[in-house]
Amino acid sequence: MLLAEDDRAIRHALERALTLEGYQVTAVADGVEALAQAHKTPPDVLVLDVMMPGIDGLQVCRVLRAEGDRTPILMLTALVETQDRIAGLDAGADDYVVKPFDVEEVFARLRALLRRTSPVGALTGAPKAPAVPEGQIEAAGLRMDVQARRAWRGPRELELTRTEFELLELLVRNAGIVLDHSTIYDRIWGYDFGPGSKNLAVYVGYLRRKLDEPGVPQLIQTVRGVGYVLRED
Repeated sequence: MLLAEDDRAIRHALERALTLEGYQVTAVADGVEALAQAHKTPPDVLVLDVMMPGIDGLQVCRVLRAEGDRTPILMLTALVETQDRIAGLDAGADDYVVKPFDVEEVFARLRALLRRTSPVGALTGAPKAPAVPEGQIEAAGLRMDVQARRAWRGPRELELTRTEFELLELLVRNAGIVLDHSTIYDRIWGYDFGPGSKNLAVYVGYLRRKLDEPGVPQLIQTVRGVGYVLRED
């Protein structure tokens, strides 16, 4: 794990807590060091403070994503406005924790991110898919190669982030089934952010912009007050 936090007290306290939890932690104090370390020894997961001198956490995230690095990223932020959180998601972050935080929440978010490195299974009561599924899955004109992490609508390949891919995979595996917000949060983020959260709506919006085509009905449909479903009609 790579931890980047410019506040010395927070960095040391979090490094100790994460180490006691069983993580192997490399801790750095700014974005420049974070990028250098990430390039030198790619971590399993990154924890980035948003506000750092020089190169901040958002810039680190953008650089890594532009390079094609899909390592899970958890942002630490003192910014609580919705737009600030959306900026982190837009930069390519997978999740965030707002300061001051409970270290147990950080542990829970990290466990969820690391679980997401394995494909999610269907929610229909069928046996779970193997860690690396063979072949492809298809529904509603969508085709996904889970092992290669590639997806297509018809002949058009979709450029998806890690979270977008996993959300779409969950919907494709459960095509025609309405998934409620809590179920989706649990399977994708491992944590229910509550009714006031915009995370899910933000990512559904991202997916719709990449999936939808002129003159064709939306594939991801909203069931008001419940959740979302993937279907063609």
